[in-house]
Amino acid sequence: MENQCRRPKGWLGRWILRNMNRRHSNLTDWGLSHVSIPAGGAILDIGCGGGRTIAKLAAASGAGKVFGIDHSQESVGVASKTNAELINIGRAEIRAGSVSQLPYADVTFDLVTAVETHFFWPNLAGDVREVSRVVKPGGRFLIVAEIYNGATSAVSKMAVKCSSKTGMKVLTPDEHRDLLASAGFDGVQVFTDAAKGWICATGRKP
Repeated sequence: MENQCRRPKGWLGRWILRNMNRRHSNLTDWGLSHVSIPAGGAILDIGCGGGRTIAKLAAASGAGKVFGIDHSQESVGVASKTNAELINIGRAEIRAGSVSQLPYADVTFDLVTAVETHFFWPNLAGDVREVSRVVKPGGRFLIVAEIYNGATSAVSKMAVKCSSKTGMKVLTPDEHRDLLASAGFDGVQVFTDAAKGWICATGRKP
């Protein structure tokens, strides 16, 4: 099941993606409440999964265009179906790709989001630096997750306990802050809900 969450495949992967769209909706809303969604411009959602975050970002951004990327072809398919109307009118674009080598030019995006995905990234520190490359000066990066090291929620405690087997990088709040600061983001803020295990970290590119 952990592999399906990391890279959904087949009918089970599609079911998981649809379930994620429902289960992560409130978490995503909470995370997005901690940043200003640019009214226009370009937004990137990394690890777009089932595509619900793309729809939320498009609804909040007025005339902005939202790009989604995921390394799972199943995710690209489900997210494209979820956002078919936005794609048809040119307000969304979804493609396969890796966070370690984003297929976008430097300083492209006003906002980059990563919901429930960064703990799976293969080279977390290097991948956050790659994110910084595509963010415009003054733009922001937002990480959102339902687990973190130090939370009192059962799912967070289990994720920490099993991290040596799953390979998940379950960071503390301070480690999230250091991760973004080390990649060159300033004004880094970290928000948590210990009981739920929710965390979001955001920083601005100078």
